[in-house]
Amino acid sequence: MKVAVIDVNGKDTGRKIELSADVFAIEPNNHAVYLDVKQYLANQRQGTHKAKERAEISGSTRKIKKQKGTGTARAGSIKSGVFRGGGRIFGPRPKNYSFKLNKGLKRLARKSALSMKANADAIVVMEDFNFDTPKTKNFTNVLKALGVENKKSLFVLGASNNNVYLSSRNLKGSDVIMNSELSTYKILNANKLVLLESSLEGIESNLSK
Repeated sequence: MKVAVIDVNGKDTGRKIELSADVFAIEPNNHAVYLDVKQYLANQRQGTHKAKERAEISGSTRKIKKQKGTGTARAGSIKSGVFRGGGRIFGPRPKNYSFKLNKGLKRLARKSALSMKANADAIVVMEDFNFDTPKTKNFTNVLKALGVENKKSLFVLGASNNNVYLSSRNLKGSDVIMNSELSTYKILNANKLVLLESSLEGIESNLSK
């Protein structure tokens, strides 16, 4: 599939570039996408949640009332979870939520996500650009030229560009990454996917394996 290349001002350069059908025009695999997004979100969880259990509560260990004859349930410790201030019964413990997926499935998920964006006409190919100095206003002007200043956008660079990255860092709805950092979640989370020309070769070579 061919896509027009636009410049930093949002104008058509008159050039078109061929996007690989093996990456941008496959039949999306929804289950692969689901698993990859699930893994991404699971890996964001710290898993440091912890509640004190009965053995970890500070308190007296004496038996608080006699075993029989009170007409109520037996009770041996004030630290029991049934009492106020006692330990948490079956409380959360630290846990690692991450899980593994094979590389082939993750590759399929990213290709599926890119194909979904291509089908939705949400991919823009832009010629490479740079700023003389890091300045948020410069990046805001690019967003306005693309008509995405009020939408989530993901810019994919072919090589590290500190000025472009720093110019976008203060903008909550925009994300700038390298082509090697592309993930299924980030692709789907953006309303508009902006691919710089230099990023295409890396994306297609990584996903065509």
